[in-house]
Amino acid sequence: MSGPQCCENPPTLSPSSGVGSVVEVAGLKTYVSGSSDSKLAILLASDVFGYEAPNLRKLADKVAAAGFYVVAPDFFCGDPYDPDNASKPLPVWKSLHEPAKACEDAKPIIEALKSKGISAIGAAGFCYGAKVVVELAKSGLIQAGVLMHPSFVTEDDIKEVKEPLAILGAEIDNFTPPDLVRKFGEILSKSEVASFVKIFPGVVHGWTMRYKFDDEKAVKSAEEAHEDMLNWFIKYVK
Repeated sequence: MSGPQCCENPPTLSPSSGVGSVVEVAGLKTYVSGSSDSKLAILLASDVFGYEAPNLRKLADKVAAAGFYVVAPDFFCGDPYDPDNASKPLPVWKSLHEPAKACEDAKPIIEALKSKGISAIGAAGFCYGAKVVVELAKSGLIQAGVLMHPSFVTEDDIKEVKEPLAILGAEIDNFTPPDLVRKFGEILSKSEVASFVKIFPGVVHGWTMRYKFDDEKAVKSAEEAHEDMLNWFIKYVK
């Protein structure tokens, strides 16, 4: 995991952002939003900047307003990537927070949701978090998944997906270039798995999360992707 795109526009983290609350779910601090009476849940797996990013929580609240119970776990246990920390550059940080660990941590969270009466679960992952979601979609633990500007996802991963999957890619992306996103789409189209693949023009890796509120064009592109994600969940998580 290297290159400048993953470090561009780092968010100003805010533990008090969002209209939801932070609770412990399966041993992890988790931002939750929406009615606990809902039988439908969405898990959001963040990018490297973690669950305190205001844009992530804003999206969680938006999804919750559509009737879902939304959980955004702190898979990094209080240690999100900090580009200003010279002692822990991205490769070092990643070695301490491998996606495989987050994948395992997500499983008891899903079990906890089911134990409280949730009957269907979707998951969306951003950059780093996309690898978490694709693993869940391979295991059949969720009913639908959405990958946004994914990192670490391979063609072999996509071949093993068992649940409906949407992939939203950026035209300018060093991690998952458009040609690879299209290849993912070809693989899914040859399977029996429902899929939706879309490449957004003129945007870079991370555009759905790390946009500036005062950049009208950036906000519009991000919100279009968020709407595509929400529509996918409304269709398949029910």
